[in-house]
Amino acid sequence: MSRAGSGHWFGHAELPPPQAEALHRARRLEVVTLLYMLTCVAVVFATAGSSQAMKTAWVEDSLALVPPLAFLIAVRLGRRRPTADHPYGFHRATGVGHLTAAIALLTVGLLLAVESAMGLLRAEHPPIGTVRLLGHTFWAGWLMVAAMVYTGIGPFILGRMKLPLAEQLHDKVLYADADMQKADWMTAAGTIAGVLGIGLGLWWADSGAALLISLSIVRDGWTNLHYSTTALMDERARTYDDARPHPLTDRVDEVLSRLSWVDDSRSRVRDQGHVFHVESFVRPVSGRTPTLEQLEAAADVLRELDWKVHDVVVVPVRDLPETIPDPR
Repeated sequence: MSRAGSGHWFGHAELPPPQAEALHRARRLEVVTLLYMLTCVAVVFATAGSSQAMKTAWVEDSLALVPPLAFLIAVRLGRRRPTADHPYGFHRATGVGHLTAAIALLTVGLLLAVESAMGLLRAEHPPIGTVRLLGHTFWAGWLMVAAMVYTGIGPFILGRMKLPLAEQLHDKVLYADADMQKADWMTAAGTIAGVLGIGLGLWWADSGAALLISLSIVRDGWTNLHYSTTALMDERARTYDDARPHPLTDRVDEVLSRLSWVDDSRSRVRDQGHVFHVESFVRPVSGRTPTLEQLEAAADVLRELDWKVHDVVVVPVRDLPETIPDPR
């Protein structure tokens, strides 16, 4: 099976046309996300008043700028060709971006959770006054509600649009961004509930909503910190959403076992960012020593499995390494 090139590269791995188009769309969506979230940050800041829930939502909207920036920077770095100092290329930039976004989310989320909890303990009563706009005087809470409706709709739509692209590109930073944005409507709904609670005289509604929002940030940060660190520690390659081991990790040994000269094999498949690095240790059939051509053909067969299987090493051995558990 041959794949047509696209002229778009991740390091020395050329993307197939569908992935090249997905990358183009993803970059465009992330630029749109940055511009849109900047307007959200400005709108929420202008209407926040003394509401703790609004201030927390403002911080979350500000943090929402980190994943798109991390994605755009990681993609740019990942396009660099390998060098003498970086012989594996710069694919790990995606993992670094994922880790950076996770740490930012977790740290700020914890600080906001403590601040919101202290507000509840102090029984703070945030006042929401009135504003005069276009010759009319009305409760400022309605402006807050309108701001949160604005900030809740866009991310939900953008997140839904990014999810299939994250799968096509096997990009975990893009997936984390899409997943958080897809659920951003809950932040908006919680903030609206907190603001309306103040209007109804429920003093605890504002700090309570702020606490729930901050805990949501903490959850996102902790989940992404776990997955980003395990990936950087060379965990077995997993799917783009980290839900399960990637099917290609099993297919590598299945394909090798079908070769006439192979008795058994044991492979290590690690996620470099967008592409996989595969080390296959192959035990030949007794009495058959593979030729150089057979080894090269075996590596080509693995590369043809998927565009992500790119950096392949096939090593003939007398005994399979005991340090590599058999996942089958």
